[in-house]
Amino acid sequence: MPELSDATYRQIAALMHETVGLSFSDSKKALVSARLSQRVQQLSLDSFDAYLGRITTDADAAEFQVAVDLLTTNETYFFREPQHFELLEQELNRLRPQSLSVWSAASSFGDEAYSIAMLLSDLQQQGRLGSDWSILGTDISDRVLRSARQAVYPEARLRFVSPQRLKRYCLRGEGEAEGLVQIQDRLAERVQFGQLNLCRPIEPLGPFDVVFLRNVLIYFDHDTKRAVVDRVLALLRPGGLFFIGTAECRVPCATPLQSLAPGVFRRLPGPAR
Repeated sequence: MPELSDATYRQIAALMHETVGLSFSDSKKALVSARLSQRVQQLSLDSFDAYLGRITTDADAAEFQVAVDLLTTNETYFFREPQHFELLEQELNRLRPQSLSVWSAASSFGDEAYSIAMLLSDLQQQGRLGSDWSILGTDISDRVLRSARQAVYPEARLRFVSPQRLKRYCLRGEGEAEGLVQIQDRLAERVQFGQLNLCRPIEPLGPFDVVFLRNVLIYFDHDTKRAVVDRVLALLRPGGLFFIGTAECRVPCATPLQSLAPGVFRRLPGPAR
């Protein structure tokens, strides 16, 4: 098992911060070593220095993406933090919009985006939302985006989906696929996925009526959080809803916001302060 030296760890941490905004303090050295060591062995490399050389060359951009995937945790499931979906439903019941554009800005494997799609589809069928609605899911990881587009999940990830929604929007696997669930095409086609680095200037997107940026800010330092949040909020319409993880509290940003509930804000009119 190769050993990760302090010097090499600091170089890896600096690379991840500079390129994708990930923040690793000295206390995270053991975590980084554990997550990358198996990959170092798979590639038959004799040191972390050799692996650092691989991920810093333009010729091996694919391996850099593998490293990012290994260093970011993608634990997720459908209707995570259900109070957020309840608040979104209440807001849409009040407004009854004819069109709606939603951005899942750190979509991971797509659980969040498809959860939103189930809710919006229900509201449309009940006449509380027009038919012109769409969802965009973005993530930095190509691996999780490929999985999201396949829209196939272990049953356990849908443990908080009601039996009615499972029946309306999902297909249960049989035989070799037993224990898996696939999102029906008519729902999946409402959701588009694309790769995006939130720490870089964002190409023109939106504007959006609702933005979810949940459980990703924990990977960034204070200055990066502020920059990412303002960059994302620039694409949210005034009056639109902004969701972050309930444990992430309010993050500093220059964009005026009104707090509605833990992890939920409304973007206020006016320029950034």
